[in-house]
Amino acid sequence: MSDWNERVRPIESVLLSENWGKLHRNVFDYRRSDGTWQRQIRETYDRGDGAAVLAYDPDRNTVLLIRQFRFPAWKRGHAEPLIEVCAGLLDADDPVTCIKKEAEEEMGVTIETPERVFVSFMSPGSVVEQLHLFVARYTPADRSGAGGGHVAEGEDIEVLELPFPEAMAMVDDGRICDAKTIMLLQHAALKGLVKA
Repeated sequence: MSDWNERVRPIESVLLSENWGKLHRNVFDYRRSDGTWQRQIRETYDRGDGAAVLAYDPDRNTVLLIRQFRFPAWKRGHAEPLIEVCAGLLDADDPVTCIKKEAEEEMGVTIETPERVFVSFMSPGSVVEQLHLFVARYTPADRSGAGGGHVAEGEDIEVLELPFPEAMAMVDDGRICDAKTIMLLQHAALKGLVKA
């Protein structure tokens, strides 16, 4: 197999927008599998990498999720707030520091030892973000506050503590339709972290 870096020749990258993230128009030559070169144009969106965590209590067979309004989902026709795992952008933090902060802010829970599950591209056709996915045990004693997020950031988050079988049923019937959440719930089921 050839070195993939030798198959891509960047021509230009033009910044189209830099409001929240950076939207670029990229022109490059790509050497196809048959050896011919093809000029391609792709837009990429970069808002930084992120991290997400599924908090679970194996003794009570529960998970902590959040429910919040997501404008892009609403604009697409999804009328309900999304039910998700806790997540946030890394900014200047490492993934573990980020997810510990987000768990306190969004869910009102202190997580001590998050376990890395994997790192994933969520929409690699146009978004450069990598998402660091974690699971972390919690107990009722780890609840440190109400959660809810930061009002100044536009967050209005409801914390949901759900029996794990109910969360999985919500995936099956479409009430949970967020990819990172589905991935982490299925990971928990596959690894037997909680009982389905």
